[in-house]
Amino acid sequence: MSRKILAFAASNSSVSINRQLVEYAASLLEDAEIETLDIHEFEMPLYRHDREEESGIPQLAHDFRDRLASADALLIGLAEHNGHYPAAFKNLFDWCTRIDRDVWQGKPMVLLATSGGPGGAGRVLDIAATAAPVFGGDLRGTWSLPQFYDAFDMEAGELHNPEHVTALKDVLAKL
Repeated sequence: MSRKILAFAASNSSVSINRQLVEYAASLLEDAEIETLDIHEFEMPLYRHDREEESGIPQLAHDFRDRLASADALLIGLAEHNGHYPAAFKNLFDWCTRIDRDVWQGKPMVLLATSGGPGGAGRVLDIAATAAPVFGGDLRGTWSLPQFYDAFDMEAGELHNPEHVTALKDVLAKL
C-alpha cells in the first residue's frame, strides 16, 4: 500500500516557483500517491478575534485541516515574502490554529523553499522549521534552492544540477 503525500506551496501566486519546486519534488517520490492542493482554494477573510466571535471559524479552515488529516505525510514549499510567510498562507494557518493548535497533526513533513536570489528563502524556511514541531509537525528535513531561475529548467520542469537532484532526493528519502 502506497503512502499518501499531500504536496502544496505556501503561496497563492499563480506562477509560484515554490509550487514548481514542490511539484518537481513530488514527482521524485516513488511508491507514493501524491495529492496536490492550491492554497488559493482556501482564501478566507483575515483572521480577527472579533470576526471569529461573530461568525465562527470558516468552513474552509476545517476543509484544509481535513485535507491534512487525509494524508500520511506532507511536502510543503515555502514562499518567502520579506523574510516571512506570505500573508495568504499565514492567514490560513492562523485560522487553522483556532480549530486546534496541532495544525500538522503529527504528520511527517519535509519543507522546501526557493527564491530567485542567493538566499533561497532560507529565512522563512528557518522560521517554519522551528515552528513545525510546536504545531504538531514531525519535521523530517528541509532543503533550500537558491537562484531558482538559474537552477531550474522551466521548460523541462526539472533541476539542472545533478548535485541538487541528489540533495533533494536525500531529503525526500526522510519522508
